[in-house]
Amino acid sequence: MSQQAITKKRKAIQDGLFKAELNNFLMKELAEDGYSGVEVRRAPSRTEVIIMATRTQSVLGERGKRIRELTALVQKRFGYASGQIELYAEKVSSRGLCAVAQCESLRYKLVGGLAVRRACYGVLRFIMESGARGCEIVVSGKLRGQRAKAMKFVDGVMIHSGNPVNDYIQEAVRHVQMRQGVLGIKVKIMLPHDPRGQQGPRNPLPDNISVLDPPVESVPQQPYSEHKECLPQPPQSSYPMPTHTDLAPIGVIDQQQPQGGGGGAEW
Repeated sequence: MSQQAITKKRKAIQDGLFKAELNNFLMKELAEDGYSGVEVRRAPSRTEVIIMATRTQSVLGERGKRIRELTALVQKRFGYASGQIELYAEKVSSRGLCAVAQCESLRYKLVGGLAVRRACYGVLRFIMESGARGCEIVVSGKLRGQRAKAMKFVDGVMIHSGNPVNDYIQEAVRHVQMRQGVLGIKVKIMLPHDPRGQQGPRNPLPDNISVLDPPVESVPQQPYSEHKECLPQPPQSSYPMPTHTDLAPIGVIDQQQPQGGGGGAEW
């Protein structure tokens, strides 16, 4: 791609368009190979594209032939020079917790003629057995008859609002071209909390409360005594404290008469 000085806003828009078009292309090309998403990593010298799929061997092809063909197509479409962009394939760690993979699986089951209810319950059970906290599958369209309707299959816990939705919820939408019309498929999976960050997000839910076990108190086998240091005493004053003998009785002071001749005022 042409290296020109552009603003940060245009750079963000350009990167978003590149990833959206690349994701749309790979979705159509690798739909049968369990395509689950794409990640773009940019470096100053080259751009790395990581393709996540459930069957990486089919993405690579025999002796890496298919991945080289995809690399050549991406280079020609987006104007990259040879060696500036590279494509890699990465296997999805848990297929049951990937909404895109399960949506594609349900899509191929419906195309194969399997009943909607049976196909949805099979996918729902597989997702919950893989460790998901909750799942929701919605199939809408002409399921039976000429009247369109929607069927919803729910199991487990599902959150719908708040910031944790961005971390815990995976959602995928696909369309199936059937003989009676087009069916829409939506799969939502709520991931479990994983402190390692492999099966789910590291951060727990805000309303999660963990109760710790009380500490175990050790019971002494024999009685014992503890010696604790006393607080230091304040320093004593060097002046002697007055005693009761140094103080005159109050009654003696009241009975004293003034000295001198008469004529003065009486006390």
